[in-house]
Amino acid sequence: LCRDADAGLMAENGLEPGSDSGPDSGPGTGSGSGPGSVPELGPDVGTSPLLAVRHLRLSHFRSYAQCRLEFAPGPIAIFGDNGAGKTNLLEALSLLSPGRGLRKAKPDDIARTPARIGWKLAAEMTGPAGLSEIETSAEFGAARQVAVNGKPARQTALGALARVIWLVPVMDRLWLEGAADRRQFLDRITLSIFPDHAGAVLAYDKAMRERNRLLKDGVQDPAWYGALETQMAQHGARISAHRRAALDRIAEAQDGARTAFPHATLGLDGAGPEAEDALAAALAAGRAQDMAAGRALTGPHRADLTAIYSAKDMAARLCSTGEQKALLVSLILANARAVMAGFGAPPILLLDEIAAHLDAGRRAALYDEIHGLGAQAFMTGTGRELFQPLGARAQYFTARETDTGTVLEGS
Repeated sequence: LCRDADAGLMAENGLEPGSDSGPDSGPGTGSGSGPGSVPELGPDVGTSPLLAVRHLRLSHFRSYAQCRLEFAPGPIAIFGDNGAGKTNLLEALSLLSPGRGLRKAKPDDIARTPARIGWKLAAEMTGPAGLSEIETSAEFGAARQVAVNGKPARQTALGALARVIWLVPVMDRLWLEGAADRRQFLDRITLSIFPDHAGAVLAYDKAMRERNRLLKDGVQDPAWYGALETQMAQHGARISAHRRAALDRIAEAQDGARTAFPHATLGLDGAGPEAEDALAAALAAGRAQDMAAGRALTGPHRADLTAIYSAKDMAARLCSTGEQKALLVSLILANARAVMAGFGAPPILLLDEIAAHLDAGRRAALYDEIHGLGAQAFMTGTGRELFQPLGARAQYFTARETDTGTVLEGS
């Protein structure tokens, strides 16, 4: 969804109309480095089907010229100097879910420079749906393409195969920045629990853009507005219902959880009417005001996520940097538990520079919880010592920058 609430929910979440289908036509792939040692599985895995990327192949993807990797289920620690390409790998994995990934990058921005010939990633993944082969790519100057098991597919189809959740350093200021960042965070949570949320966002955003165009052009025809407002109300009510249900799932996942991380009380504010009829009426009543502004001033695209550090009854924005990071980690873990309850497997976790602002005790507690979930978790840091508490439970890779691109070596 966009940085600006008025630009639409679709852009904020990196969902693009007209760019989520078509054949795969990226450049070829080549060889790279191999796997690290295979870790032990967590004690809570039981017989649940594991969601895991088993093989990944990258070609001309940012700092990776050619790379082939094999991964085991469970924690995966990737360490190396800043700029070595660790986050680039996480970005590639984030593209196994709908949207533009953790950097919200346009396809051309992902292509390796200076060649700019396009890029391709291919993954073999296991999960509740069985074994799936996913390819996504983009020729330079063209839209991103997706294929599942050799057949062209829409990006939204990825949501049925996998759940991918990430926490990256830019999110550390989530509680201090504008509502758009928090709304995007909430929608990523919602999408991980209700994959059809993406369809509601796309439909709402399309109707809102068309209505905004009428407003800016000064069109007065009430029939045109009525038709678009009916669509906005229908899909907007679905968005709000999905978000509320997702917050309920997160609350349930937090309640009773054995965790070293603080409980967060979440709320939703500023969206205006959420029921379909009430939202339609509010949009109709607000046409004059909206025309003066040139945009819709009420609806789910105006909502804001609120958070309270429950034990202190303190707004997250007023908490210390460490407390804010701990709240975020707590919500990511609760999100993972909620996904596991509904999807039948824990999600893939992408945790970039996860050790930042966490003391040694909380780092160890985080690793224990990830291991207990049985989630495949890709974690990055500058040194192996940050992951020492994981011991033999993790697979380890060293990232190095070379003249020919990033190299990942199992260690």
